[in-house]
Amino acid sequence: MKDLKAKTIRGGLARIVSQVTTFAVRIGSLMILARLLGPKDFGLVGMVTAFTGILNLFRDFGLSTATVQRANVTDDQISTLFWINSLVGVILGVLAVALAPALALFYHEPRLLWVTIVLATGFLFNAGGVQHSALLQRQMRFTALGVINVVSLIVSTVIAISMARLGYGYWALVAMTITAPLVSTIGCWQAAKWIPGKPQRNIGLRSMMRFGGTLTLNSIVVYVAYNMEKVLLGRFWGADAIGIYGRAYQLVNIPTDNLNGAVGEVAFSALSRVQDDPPRLRNYFLKGYSLVLGLTLPITMISALYAKDLIAVLLGPKWKDAVDIFRLLAPTILIFAMINPTSWFLFALGKVERSLKIALVIAPLVMAGYIIGLPYGPKGVALGYSVAMGLWVIPHIAWCVHGTMISFMDVLKTLSRPLLSGAVAVALPLAFQILYGESLTPLLRLIIGGLTFSAVYLVMLLYVMGQKAFYLDLVRGMGARGSVEEKALSPA
Repeated sequence: MKDLKAKTIRGGLARIVSQVTTFAVRIGSLMILARLLGPKDFGLVGMVTAFTGILNLFRDFGLSTATVQRANVTDDQISTLFWINSLVGVILGVLAVALAPALALFYHEPRLLWVTIVLATGFLFNAGGVQHSALLQRQMRFTALGVINVVSLIVSTVIAISMARLGYGYWALVAMTITAPLVSTIGCWQAAKWIPGKPQRNIGLRSMMRFGGTLTLNSIVVYVAYNMEKVLLGRFWGADAIGIYGRAYQLVNIPTDNLNGAVGEVAFSALSRVQDDPPRLRNYFLKGYSLVLGLTLPITMISALYAKDLIAVLLGPKWKDAVDIFRLLAPTILIFAMINPTSWFLFALGKVERSLKIALVIAPLVMAGYIIGLPYGPKGVALGYSVAMGLWVIPHIAWCVHGTMISFMDVLKTLSRPLLSGAVAVALPLAFQILYGESLTPLLRLIIGGLTFSAVYLVMLLYVMGQKAFYLDLVRGMGARGSVEEKALSPA
């Protein structure tokens, strides 16, 4: 605890480095696989993962999060949770196999039968490592977690690319999906060096089970809200439509997935450790929130400005139909960056019931948005999705912080700095694109536009908005120790 700030900053740096590496590998694999495989290959696997993703939410029943969130936890409790997770994994695998024929019938696609059966093994691999991963998070060992994530992604990517080159088609994506959790679980066992004991009874698990159950229900509601459009597109518009929409959606979400993965795990662990210290909790949250927004906004702006060039460079010419979908979904990058950190805050405080209530409101709103757009195909769905999220973002933030040590004005002040910086920075690359863009190649437009935007944005954010001291403090904090713990706790 006395070294928490330094551990948090170093852990955050380790996760950012690993997520940058992960980002590069994911983009590289996407570029290669998009050229080796077609939209229908991605669409076939996407049809299955839209359903198995719901089952995947039960893989740890929220118990790994409960392990991290609890102020104190015993070895007997963690061992018992491990065996509960393993039993859940077996049940989910069997359930997925049982549902395979119905899934093939629903989509009118017999090839999905064996795809679903093979993907069901992933539940077993995931279940074996969730408590080991939770222990590493609780111990703030984010360097080890980062290495494990990178290695598992690289191994699964190499296997997928090799199989695609050999002509295995969509089976390359299936192999990639199940290899990653297997390698990750092996890595977590090696790093944690913890062997679970026998399951025990009457060891105080009731509150953890209630926390995990509520969190799981929350995850199910959110998952359905954010993924049902893929099921509907696959059902009513076919594999090609879901393949194109799915790749645009994946490309849009890679930045937020990586940033949320890099900062979210560290922030949740740190916030959980200071949940009984409101001033420190407030300052830690606002600093993490400011960092996520500051890093996400440039990605949002560049994605919206250079959607056509990004698709051309990353996916290739046969994916040109994804351009408009990608551009329409770009605002969700920023919106998710604005609302995702509030979940760290609520979970760290143990307010999972409030989070569930919020999810039960956002789900019908988002689903109504893309159902209205469904008759117009993938573009209509993308537009409906973004409009619904845009309407919800302010009420969401206000509800999350209501009655806590963080005020709505605190959040607005934190938001204003990167938003104003981005609004100013977008003018120069936009003017350059209008005047000279057509004379350049897509890659060159991306490089010049990205560098120009980034330079103006950094000047605005660091000097005009006065954030230079905040980022310098983060750099100094990487080598800081407990003696300077309180020195840099002023609000972001």
